[in-house]
Amino acid sequence: MMRAMISTCHDLAALRTLDARLLEQIFDQTHDIAFFIKDVEGRYRVVNDSLVERNGLREKRDLIGRRACEVNPGEMGRLPTAQDAEVLRTGRPLVNHLELHWRAPHRPVWCLTTKLPMRDGEGRVTGLIGISRDLSHPIPTTEIPTGVAKAVEHLERHYDDAVSPAQLAQRSGLSAPRFARLVKRIFGITPSQLIIKTRVAAAALLLRDSEQSVAEIALACGFCDHSAFTRAFRSATGQTPTAFRKA
Repeated sequence: MMRAMISTCHDLAALRTLDARLLEQIFDQTHDIAFFIKDVEGRYRVVNDSLVERNGLREKRDLIGRRACEVNPGEMGRLPTAQDAEVLRTGRPLVNHLELHWRAPHRPVWCLTTKLPMRDGEGRVTGLIGISRDLSHPIPTTEIPTGVAKAVEHLERHYDDAVSPAQLAQRSGLSAPRFARLVKRIFGITPSQLIIKTRVAAAALLLRDSEQSVAEIALACGFCDHSAFTRAFRSATGQTPTAFRKA
């Protein structure tokens, strides 16, 4: 859907043809999707109600004209601002990036974030448009095929092992492409993202409830070393494991 919209409008001025306010009204009806349009400086120009609510704010005007780092302190604001700067600088889109967002007050929600650059007639990046979609199961878990359920159960019990998408597919008794399609339909993410999500979620619980060191938790959750764990955790949550534990 986002790609189709971008193909019809190349810059913020041309967006009037598609009617940004109409898009805003449409996305105001989607509680599980945060929608935004930002200018070339990464400042919010159009937002929906869900994004306002996620930030613990009352009015859209509390976001308009501000960057994410000016709304949220620390890593929670730094990460999306850095993402925006990268998309605006390079013109490369961020597509279906798995992240752990926080709905005020402090309720964690897994999301897939997409940010696409907007360009003028000469190809210059003039802003970005994006969504962040909450993950949910499109079908009841009772309807998950037995093979997929077995593979997911194995992952949840053995996320500390060197588990790969191919190994999960083999355990499910399905071909890798079919397994990937089913996982995408059921969970809304790829098998690789499912592995990361499972490991990061387990690590977050250990950081909160145990006295283990960050290095020990990294190994306990299937990461090859402390650095790999920190990169994955920060990418997903916007915080380092140490900062998450302190918070």
